[in-house]
Amino acid sequence: MNTPKRPLHLKTTSLIGLLGLATISMMDLSSYCHPSDGAKQLTNQVKSASIGHAEVLITVAKAADLDNAVSSESEELTWRTLEDVEFKDVYVEELDAYYWKPTFGPAVTGLEDKDVYITGYMIPVDLDEDFYVLSRYPFANCFFCGGAGPESVVDLRFPGKSSRVYQTDERLTFKGNFHLNADDVYQMNYILDGAVEYEL
Repeated sequence: MNTPKRPLHLKTTSLIGLLGLATISMMDLSSYCHPSDGAKQLTNQVKSASIGHAEVLITVAKAADLDNAVSSESEELTWRTLEDVEFKDVYVEELDAYYWKPTFGPAVTGLEDKDVYITGYMIPVDLDEDFYVLSRYPFANCFFCGGAGPESVVDLRFPGKSSRVYQTDERLTFKGNFHLNADDVYQMNYILDGAVEYEL
């Protein structure tokens, strides 16, 4: 079981507090009203050291926050990556028909449940159901009308209703959470959940 990590800024605050206590403990409080020159000099040295350590800790905290921000960004999903799949004809008794069952390769499975973005052509499949897919190819050459395979389309699942009515062959970029579907014949093999338009 993973234990939650304390935020770095809390650790920084704690260390600065400890340095402050060290400064107070090293002061000669008995001569606080009329401190000697040696006590003044020692106090100034400790304060300078404390400020220096605090600046280093704050710099480290900022760098860590920047690293976290970069690592949380969406990863680009390319159509070439989506080619890492093999299809086999499998008979489905319920449909009395064959369908292409996918076996996903490591390049694809490694992206499952990750935030990604991908660029392609919009294909409105059913406007009443708010059902759109993003295609590698324009409508005339897409999976539905041309000779392209099922790996060339991604089902866009919007968070609620789509923000507008998209036109056929609009070239756009979307980001969302990437999911694989190998078993449900009524859905696409690739799904982008929580899909929103994305500006590169």
